[in-house]
Order: sequence, then C-alpha cells, then structure tokens
Amino acid sequence: MPAILTVVTVAELLDSLGGIPAERVRLQPPPGTATESDVVAVQVQEDRLCELLDGTLVEKTMGYYESYIATTLSRLLGNFVAAHDLGIVAGADGMLRLAPGLVRIPDVSFVAWEKLPGRRLPRQAIPDLVPDLAVEVLSEGNTPREMARKLDEYFALGVQLVWLVNPRTETTEVYSSRQQSTTLDKFATLEGGTVRPGFTLPLTTLFPAADQTGQA
Repeated sequence: MPAILTVVTVAELLDSLGGIPAERVRLQPPPGTATESDVVAVQVQEDRLCELLDGTLVEKTMGYYESYIATTLSRLLGNFVAAHDLGIVAGADGMLRLAPGLVRIPDVSFVAWEKLPGRRLPRQAIPDLVPDLAVEVLSEGNTPREMARKLDEYFALGVQLVWLVNPRTETTEVYSSRQQSTTLDKFATLEGGTVRPGFTLPLTTLFPAADQTGQA
C-alpha cells in the first residue's frame, strides 16, 4: 500500500527524507506512490539500488572505495560466521523489508540462524527480515539526519547492533542501542559484542594507507 505523503513541496520532501541530495530521489513513480515492485523493477531493469520509504524511491549510492570497505568487511565477517555456523551475511545489494512499506539495504547485514526457521534462506527479492547487525558505509551523499533516521528505524524494529563506517574520517561508530554508541579510530579493534561474540577486526584492515600519488 503506497504511503500517504503530507508534504506539498520538493523541499519538504527532501527534508522529510533526511535532507538528502535531490539527485537521489526518483520522481517515477511519483513520490508517495512507489511500492516494493518498483524497487525490484529498478534493480532488474536499470541495475540500480533504491530504498523505499514513505512511498518514495531513494537511490543508494556507493563509490569504489566505499564498495571496497563494505566487501572487505562482508568477507571477513562472513568467514567468521561460516566458521562458527552462526547464520548468514548479506552484502550491499541485500534488500530487506524491515516493516510494511519500508525497504532498507544495509551495506552488510548479519542474520542469526534463530531468525530463519529450519535454517531456510529467503529466496524472495525482498525478504521480510530484520537483521541482528546492520552496517552502513557512509558515502558523500549521506547526511547526518538520513543516518539518524536509519538508526531510529533499525533499533525500533529490532536490530541489535549497528556499525556506521566513515571512510573520510576513518572512524567507525558502534551503536549497541539508539542511545549508546562508541566512536573508534582506525587504530582500534572492532568487536562483535553480544551479537557476534568472538569476532574482532583491526580497523587498519578496512582503512589501508592511501596512495598519496593518486596513481595506481
């Protein structure tokens, strides 16, 4: 069921979505009328990822370096999860229905076997599934209010742990609740906490030394 938009101007729409850049908001279908079918159609027909909120398609963008960080984290976390038979890890195109009309796409997500009856993996394009851990690798187009909205949604709907990885500052914010967070610099070690006890990752793994010459 499409959302009912109460905004009347483009400025109000962008503000309601967290002050995101206008180029990330798709006008077809018109804001307030988009559905999950539109999310899937854009992904299949255009190979572009969109989140769905308030009946509006919002494009998810990621640069090459952000993709490297997300893929590295997904691989290392996935190896740990597989070695200990803990659940499943999805990457940056793993669409999730967190609630009716709300589709989010964490850059990395972990779901424990306990949430998957019979250990059956979802086959739907957008499964009805709230992850235990959600990771967001920040891109230039992400705004603080956009990420605050995501944090509100994640914890309100049952996510237990959120990592916000910032490639520009080389820091990682670890949220164990909406009110509790710790900021780690690149020399710290990221830990799985109560969600994934035993998982540790030196953050220098995610933030290697930059090429100062700008050449390959």
